[in-house]
Amino acid sequence: MKKLLSVSALVCSALAPTSVMAAEEVNVYSYRQPFLVEPMFKEFTKETGIKVNVKFAKKGLAEKLKQEGEYSPADVILTTDISRLAELTNKKLVQPLDSKVIESNIPAQYRDSDDEWFALTLRTRNVYSSRDRIGKLANEFNYADLAKPEWKGKICTRSGKHPYNVSLVASMIAHEGEAEAKEWLEGVKANLARKPQGNDRAQVKAVKEGLCDVAIGNSYYLGKMVNDPKQIAWAESVYINFPGQSSQGTHVNVSGMAMAKYAPNKENAQKLMEFLTGDVAQKMYAEVNYEYPVKEGVKRSELVASWGDFKADKVSLGKIADNHTAAIKLLDEVKFDL
Repeated sequence: MKKLLSVSALVCSALAPTSVMAAEEVNVYSYRQPFLVEPMFKEFTKETGIKVNVKFAKKGLAEKLKQEGEYSPADVILTTDISRLAELTNKKLVQPLDSKVIESNIPAQYRDSDDEWFALTLRTRNVYSSRDRIGKLANEFNYADLAKPEWKGKICTRSGKHPYNVSLVASMIAHEGEAEAKEWLEGVKANLARKPQGNDRAQVKAVKEGLCDVAIGNSYYLGKMVNDPKQIAWAESVYINFPGQSSQGTHVNVSGMAMAKYAPNKENAQKLMEFLTGDVAQKMYAEVNYEYPVKEGVKRSELVASWGDFKADKVSLGKIADNHTAAIKLLDEVKFDL
């Protein structure tokens, strides 16, 4: 009898639904760095019991998703820049998500009209000016001013082909059209102090070293430099300026997320995505990476708040994405990086 009962127990165990035995999990493909997202994932697991598995990458996620196809384990994709979010949708690698929670947390300007991607944080494309040689730029200063002859030999920037700069050019096209955007690019190129090179922090370093007087860079890098003993002197050598305050506003880009097309853990993916738009995660984004929360009402970090308020450009991210191909074409035509 004992032997029969033992066999029966084994059979029942074998026939039991695997979902009962399997641990709840969600799989993330991320361009975002571990130091930023892992604390949020730990908090999410603490609140929900859902384990977060992450694959980090610097490039190639769209290609990886395409190669894996319907067998991909990816549930959620985290990335930066509207161009990368648009790439995912254009290549049909994501699926729409209808979530009232996300809809209430994220303003319409910062989510896809078809609910295929959602912004998580905002970052501004600023102009940094030398404290010693230039001072704070006037409130009327605009991106268009960078093409004026008075800035000849005074501007530093990274490659025009970097997604951050491509998006800025795309926004110029959205506002002014291709002809004027091309003329602007030619003017900026003529004013460069050196060939485009390095990252955004390297531009501020160049200002500190006197190689140029103004530099184009994203806002959150200033926070990183302030908190790096080796780079704080660079940060203290510049003012952060928000162009376009008397006109269209400062160019804003995003980091964001999307649900993978073949997400095997769709319910858990939605829970994670909703969590990332909520107060807890949004505050963590603000504190850890000096970004602007996308959810209204969430406080900025003390350091970011010290930079002052600004008016953001209201052009839709979708329109910026639509102009990316044209922006790259113009950068090639003017040979911006050469």
